[in-house]
Amino acid sequence: MMIPFRQLRRRHLRLGRAGENAAARLLTAKRYVVLTRDWRCPAGEIDLIARDGLTLVFVEVKTRRFGGSGRPVEALGRRQQERIVHASRHYLRLIDHPHVPCRYDLVEVVMGRFGAREVRHWRDHFQPTEQRNA
Repeated sequence: MMIPFRQLRRRHLRLGRAGENAAARLLTAKRYVVLTRDWRCPAGEIDLIARDGLTLVFVEVKTRRFGGSGRPVEALGRRQQERIVHASRHYLRLIDHPHVPCRYDLVEVVMGRFGAREVRHWRDHFQPTEQRNA
């Protein structure tokens, strides 16, 4: 039986939203302040923007269903990292703080039948290309 594309898309979006909810709960439990979710600009999208003390944290959330192939963390490629960095620079200019300390974290969520089965936080998961090469 073929599942219509719209139905698949709704499932995918529900899974992503559930993963973001689990990630936000984890970060809040770690005493982060979640400032915004699903922030979009012409350069891209950032799943969560949070504050960890004085550091602004741009968080990518990767969610998969339990039993799927590979870890969610493996799904964050170099091109997506670059889009997140570009979007974060737009955000920093928008808030008029282009030099605030910031970092890029990843939260991977594995969803089971009844909710989040595993939630892992990868602090400082990647850096902008120019910082990596320095």
